Amino acid sequence: MDGRRTLILMRHGKSAYPDGVPDHDRPLAPRGQREAGLAGDWLRANAPAVDAVLCSTATRTRETLACTGIDAPVRYLGRLYGATPGTVIDEINQVDDDVATLLIVGHEPTTSSVALILADTDTSNIAAAEGISEKYPTSALAVLRIPGRWAAVEPGVAALTDFHVPRQPS
Repeated sequence: MDGRRTLILMRHGKSAYPDGVPDHDRPLAPRGQREAGLAGDWLRANAPAVDAVLCSTATRTRETLACTGIDAPVRYLGRLYGATPGTVIDEINQVDDDVATLLIVGHEPTTSSVALILADTDTSNIAAAEGISEKYPTSALAVLRIPGRWAAVEPGVAALTDFHVPRQPS
């Protein structure tokens, strides 16, 4: 392994708001299902194959992952629901170095914060960083290049290479 890794940060798809359903248990809306599928298509066409997934236990994140069609070992982590950026980085630091590409399916505002915290301003795609700063829509994907071991991931170490918002063509 050359030591370079890819981190993909995905916000869950658009969720529904059924009456009486607690936030953690809200399902995806039909639009969320479609756009999560588009996100999976984009990942297969534009990113290295995903080796492992960390996913929040919330219903909408689990359904988002299912709709992407990504087939990789998954760890569902309750601490990713309502997580701070530090908690997410801590989970990244525990990933085995045999994993070359890691997908994390989580929530806002944490997902955008992690992407921007990890991004090295000298090596990152400025347009991608500006897009993330403006808004991190549902099903959006940030792709970061990690130069070394997962255990060494810390603020400012990654190159943000892409930010993609999957939407149906008009």
